Amino acid sequence: MAERVTADPTNQSPLLLTLNFYRDAELQGARLLLNLHRHLRDADSQMKLTRHLADEARHAWLWTQRICDLGGTPAAVASGYQRRMGQKAGVPSNVTELLALTLVAEKRALERYRAHAARPDVDADTLGVLNAVARDEGWHLGWVEAKLRELSSSCGGAERVEELLERYGAIDREVYAGLEAYESFLVESVKGVPQ
Repeated sequence: MAERVTADPTNQSPLLLTLNFYRDAELQGARLLLNLHRHLRDADSQMKLTRHLADEARHAWLWTQRICDLGGTPAAVASGYQRRMGQKAGVPSNVTELLALTLVAEKRALERYRAHAARPDVDADTLGVLNAVARDEGWHLGWVEAKLRELSSSCGGAERVEELLERYGAIDREVYAGLEAYESFLVESVKGVPQ
């Protein structure tokens, strides 16, 4: 299957390409949370899921706004992180799998944002978005992990949860290695495009 960014990548700088991948991950993360809304019906989960979903939508907006502020165009990403994870992991069959997959994806997002923020060439406005989004990701990790641990007693125990996290973690590492290679290819193909 050919991988592509819907907008013409030759019209995007390397930074804009990266921000479009971030934007896509946040949008796709929101879809995953909507699935969780159907499964976690208790009041506490509904409140936390709604806040988390609002954060994901706001993050997508912050990346969209940053892309536009830099003179870019928001672009749909045909094969971003979440889609690749879905292809490799398959469709989660229960709430425990959904939570475990969400936890792994949130960890990846936080790691990515922190690594980007640590680069010496990050402009102040992009750094502001990275830091704001990373703060929220920390809260997301906390509540999702707590809910996953709470439910572990009814889904085969802590051992089953650890197995899921190991499985999804391995898939994440494989997917992210491929995504990094793809993003590097795109960045190399647009070098010289003004930021």
